[in-house]
Amino acid sequence: MKAKIALAAVIIALIAAFFLFDLQQYFSLEYLKSQKDALNALYNDKPWLVAGLFFLLYVAFAALALPAATILTLAGGAIFGFWAGVLLVSFASSIGATLAFIFTRFLFHDSIQSKFGDRLEAVNKGIEKEGAFYVFGLRLVPLFPFFVINSLLALTKLKVWTFYWASQIGMLAATAVYVNAGTQIAQIDSLSGIASPKLILSFVLLGVFPLIAKKALDFLKTRNATSA
Repeated sequence: MKAKIALAAVIIALIAAFFLFDLQQYFSLEYLKSQKDALNALYNDKPWLVAGLFFLLYVAFAALALPAATILTLAGGAIFGFWAGVLLVSFASSIGATLAFIFTRFLFHDSIQSKFGDRLEAVNKGIEKEGAFYVFGLRLVPLFPFFVINSLLALTKLKVWTFYWASQIGMLAATAVYVNAGTQIAQIDSLSGIASPKLILSFVLLGVFPLIAKKALDFLKTRNATSA
């Protein structure tokens, strides 16, 4: 119990500090555009240090679910270019999300399972059987905030490793889109202009497809077994 209280206190303190000290002003599109040349110069001078600090910062922000993921992803493209940006953001976002998953599970999983275990039994069975497909599909659909996905899945019996690798693959497409946009940061006027309705629809269809395909395969297997 003491460990849970200590962890919760640290998380709350860090999140509170972010807002109390108005740090969100440094994670806006306008600020990124104004600092792009300085950041590029710093990266050219000390590439490994900048890349390492960026990676750790992204992991921390993702783990704490702070509202800066989009700007940091754009920054990845603006500072490091497309391929290096995708590599850094992909691993940092996945590791950060997994830490958020672990934190939530450590703090709340046992109490939720003890109170609602019977009601969650069917959900847990489905997650154990098709967990990777659910994670992959949810990650591709930009309609669900990632911190919600991290928290809800942490309350199930989904394996940490399955959550990690399915998240990394599922988030890769959106990561590539936003990192690529970051490489052209000067032409971006607003964050809403990056994700067009057609792009969002494409992600939704990509997210739904794995589940539909899985259900179709299960249906065909059952039908073949019955006919045999």
